[in-house]
Amino acid sequence: MTSPIKGPALFLAQFAGDDAPFNSLENICKWAAGLGYKGVQIPTFDARLFDLDLAAESQTYCDEVKGICADAGVEITELSTHLQGQLVAVNPAYDLSFDAFAPEHVRGNPAARQAWAVDQVKKAANASHRLGLSHSVSFTGSLAFPYLYPWPQRPAGLIEEAFAELARRWGPILDHYKDLGQDIGYEIHPGEDVFDGATWEMFLDAVGEHEAARINYDPSHFLLQQMDYLAFIDLYHDRISAFHVKDAEFNPDGRQGVYSGYQSWANRAGRFRSLGDGQVDFGAIFSKLTQYGYKSWAVLEWECCIKSPEQGAAEGAPFIAQHLIDVTGKAFDDFAGSERDEATLKRMLGL
Repeated sequence: MTSPIKGPALFLAQFAGDDAPFNSLENICKWAAGLGYKGVQIPTFDARLFDLDLAAESQTYCDEVKGICADAGVEITELSTHLQGQLVAVNPAYDLSFDAFAPEHVRGNPAARQAWAVDQVKKAANASHRLGLSHSVSFTGSLAFPYLYPWPQRPAGLIEEAFAELARRWGPILDHYKDLGQDIGYEIHPGEDVFDGATWEMFLDAVGEHEAARINYDPSHFLLQQMDYLAFIDLYHDRISAFHVKDAEFNPDGRQGVYSGYQSWANRAGRFRSLGDGQVDFGAIFSKLTQYGYKSWAVLEWECCIKSPEQGAAEGAPFIAQHLIDVTGKAFDDFAGSERDEATLKRMLGL
């Protein structure tokens, strides 16, 4: 039997650029396929690779996109709306920082920016449906995250209201996805209001256990929080619809810990690393996901404070491939458990 997990695949967002082969979908897909990738996760926020507005309306364009990928030798795994999803919910403290994610005509106008983001995320559901996909990946955005640490003490009801507002904003979007047979795998990520299991449960409760609300599992963010990323799979495997294969390391010392002292990425106690260079136990993760029947893609999301993206991508495809598990069809001692007729079984039981 073969692995139920598909891969290796590559998230294209970190590699898109103005120079070949990273400047068009055709070129970057051929480059990825040449490294051994079988799938690509497409960022809908990069017009060099994908025209989301057109894809939401045009089946012809979506067929062309699928053809470009197929001709290069890769499949589309999911569409990503990470940046647009972030803009669905922005605390005013982050207005200036996150304005850079929005087009110029809505910058400086939070209401217009949010409306644009909601429209974009909904369009991604239409595009995903036209592409014949069923999963997508995104962020929840953040209204409460500036109040992460409880000092000064938070006013009673502040966090509850933040998650109620998240539900008011995301509920109609999730309904739209459900109507089209789509779902959203939210990346559980510090900086988002949904950054661990507890906040995921709060969000899921707020949206009424919506069936379109899913998880994009990324163990790097859990390692940097010193969470048990394997137990997370045990708890929430039934909601995991996507998988970012990303490594990280955490090396606390007498100067810094989880918060990393405002240091640069290279000097932080917690930092992202290329696959195999960090501390994440991917053998255990692939085993857990396979055990629970995860059947979607293993997608490299490359980030590293030391290694180049080209080297990281080249090393990532074989790394993922060697972790895919061909599932056995029998136990190691099945020779002793062959079928017996009813009479024999009764004799064995003394009946």
